[in-house]
Amino acid sequence: MPADATRNPLSAITAQQPFLIVDGALATELERAGFDLNDSLWSARVLADEPQAIVDVHRAYFEAGADVATTASYQATLEGLMARSLSETQASALIQRSVTLASQARSEYLAAHPERLDCPPLVAASVGPYGAYLADGSEYRGGYALDRAGLRDFHRARLATLLDAKPDVLAVETLPCAEEAQAVCDLLRDDFPTARAWIAFSARNASELSDGTPIREAVRAIADCEQVVAIGVNCTALEHIESLVREIRGETDKDIVIYPNSGEVYDPVTKTWSAACAVSVDSDGDGSDHDHDLAGWTPRWLAAGATAIGGCCRTGPDDIRALADLRKALG
Repeated sequence: MPADATRNPLSAITAQQPFLIVDGALATELERAGFDLNDSLWSARVLADEPQAIVDVHRAYFEAGADVATTASYQATLEGLMARSLSETQASALIQRSVTLASQARSEYLAAHPERLDCPPLVAASVGPYGAYLADGSEYRGGYALDRAGLRDFHRARLATLLDAKPDVLAVETLPCAEEAQAVCDLLRDDFPTARAWIAFSARNASELSDGTPIREAVRAIADCEQVVAIGVNCTALEHIESLVREIRGETDKDIVIYPNSGEVYDPVTKTWSAACAVSVDSDGDGSDHDHDLAGWTPRWLAAGATAIGGCCRTGPDDIRALADLRKALG
């Protein structure tokens, strides 16, 4: 059911567990299954062509231990779909299908795991930035031609479409600039006051958003938005996350959601990934080095103030399973 005006949909899980586990990359798993996503619609094109494949990925993440399925709507916009000869009605239906497929995967998972019925996983409707619609890499740098009013106009119809499908929460993610987050908050306050959302920025270093805005400044600008239940960072290098979490925690007591990339480096010009430089971390203070993966860094992220952790680009069910194993060990 959609979140009401008084409830944080994340809190049912964070109240019972050391941290909430967000899923990993959807597109990465679809590519591993053989889908060519070199397309302006990215994983959204699979919504029309092979919807069962999306259900299968969501189900795999639930089985690995994820508490959240993030829908295949990151790059699905009315404008983008209509440019591919769909009518507005057809485009809206396809966007809503992303929520339906995640909900289907959850229902199948709960049928097999009735022990989770008292605290079921969540469906988070992914809302990518304006730059994702442009498909030119600008979600990694910001600098849009649109102003705040234009950004509100861009996001309004998609938010309405997704909310009509009744997700538990909106995952507004990979925002490279503070102005876009403020535009989304304007819409939540004025147009969708009973909706609940998390807002996750993309960052270029340990203290700044992708467009260079200090993350403290960006968080401060949206921290009083009642509809935003969590603020965080995604699609960002592992080694920057701990500092970014501390910066966020310095400005808000809301939940902090983080889902960084695997450690590989993306080139938005060539649209290719390359192996990252080796990074290790003594995450438990015992003097030993750990593989630079999500679970290896997680104790430090938790100590900094994170409450929800998952993976973004190039992560998969094995990464989420490692997080689940760690959470179980933490008790």
